[in-house]
Amino acid sequence: MRRFLFVSCLTFFAVSPASADITHAIKSSISLTVDGAGSISTRQPSSFSVSGSNVTLGTAPALGTLTSGTALGYTPGAYSITTAGDSFSYSESYIEGDDVPTVLSTTVTAGVVPAMPIFGSNTTTSGGVAGTLAGTIATDGALAITAGGAGTTAIGQVIQELTIR
Repeated sequence: MRRFLFVSCLTFFAVSPASADITHAIKSSISLTVDGAGSISTRQPSSFSVSGSNVTLGTAPALGTLTSGTALGYTPGAYSITTAGDSFSYSESYIEGDDVPTVLSTTVTAGVVPAMPIFGSNTTTSGGVAGTLAGTIATDGALAITAGGAGTTAIGQVIQELTIR
């Protein structure tokens, strides 16, 4: 009997009850995005160049004075052939740059830019329109996402994690 009691005590203490940690997590989110309008403009400069051979400069070419609302203007040079009868080359070019705008910035109203200055280089992106863009998550994890207008994004997710250790 003693042996039985001793063996059963060893067995009782050697076998421990099963235990586990259980973790349950629910994470949910909805992200609604409406793109903003944007514009990048670069003013182009005025420039001129003159090159040639066997020509003599009489009056130098010149750029005019830049004032808002008027063209810069260019006065071409006066040249003559240096040695009559010999070959000659002559090239003159002028590029009118962008005018100085009367307004260098503008007010954005409801995501729309009503007017922008027009320069030699422009990149414009229209803004999104929210329209009916919406999203909800119910207590049972059900997602309800309503599409919006152009330039909108809606992303919804529900993540359930169950960890047993």
